[in-house]
Amino acid sequence: MLEYRLNEFNGPESLTLTEVPRPNPGPSQVLVKFHAVSLQYRDLMVVNGKYPKPCNHRIPSGLAPCSDMAGEIVAVGSSVDPTQFSVGDRVCANFVTPEFVFGDLGAEIDGVLTQFKVFEADRLVRFPNHLSYREAATLPCAGLTAYSALFGSVPVKRGDVVLVQGTSGVSIMALQLAVAAGAIVILTSSSDEKLTVGVKLGVQHTINYARTPKVDEEVMKITDGKGADVVIDIGGPATLVQSVKACAFGGWVQLVGTMVHTAVDLEQLPILAIMRHVCMRGVVIGGMHRFHEANKFIEAHGVHPYLDPRFRYLASQTHVGKVVIGVTG
Repeated sequence: MLEYRLNEFNGPESLTLTEVPRPNPGPSQVLVKFHAVSLQYRDLMVVNGKYPKPCNHRIPSGLAPCSDMAGEIVAVGSSVDPTQFSVGDRVCANFVTPEFVFGDLGAEIDGVLTQFKVFEADRLVRFPNHLSYREAATLPCAGLTAYSALFGSVPVKRGDVVLVQGTSGVSIMALQLAVAAGAIVILTSSSDEKLTVGVKLGVQHTINYARTPKVDEEVMKITDGKGADVVIDIGGPATLVQSVKACAFGGWVQLVGTMVHTAVDLEQLPILAIMRHVCMRGVVIGGMHRFHEANKFIEAHGVHPYLDPRFRYLASQTHVGKVVIGVTG
């Protein structure tokens, strides 16, 4: 079988295609043939050697990168319960283990940029029947993170106002899930083209922050002074004060990322949060139970993750939604 390896960490050009023997599953394992791999910004950090590691551990040389996949079980270990998994099941893997907050596939251990891989059976979940392999490959990170942000603390409900920053994979998935839940979604971007995609996906209100930089004030206008019940913040420190100002009294700011690297003064943040009775929560994907919950929600509401075919645009962040590559076994 073929797989990609990273012997150096100088960008995607460091990937080396190699041929290795196809593995066999152990008693508690299954062998998965990959059909699609979803890319995320984390993968760019890995191939450039910039992914943050606990205790300054280095990413091992010769690593197979990437973590998000969808594939088909082609062999099952002797002790795997046949009611759990069988040959032909379509599955995704959760790359987060309970003991490791960063996730390990594609950084701590070999990832999924390969044709076949052996997994412990309890690390896999079946994905919804209505999804293609390419769509399902977006679920392990973007889908699960978005679901955890919206339903992991106080679940979003019909009529709630959700403010979503940007059009990253997590952002687009969050707006799709929020729309499916019946929420009123406000989407921000500096691109009218990207905002148009959001409208096609069900967004009711858009804000181009290049023309309207005071997003919090615009949110208050849209909501008649109430604010957003939930803010999906992907900017980090550079957008956090604005997110709190845009939040309704007693609302939630879900901290998903730190995409905007700008020095800012956060001195006013504590008093703002206290005055608005705002809760801030860091979101780190979710475990297997949450993954099963997310899949049930996606299946019940017929959600199809939005895919951007322009994979070359991932590094420049000009894509919308998720970038997925096909894999042949």
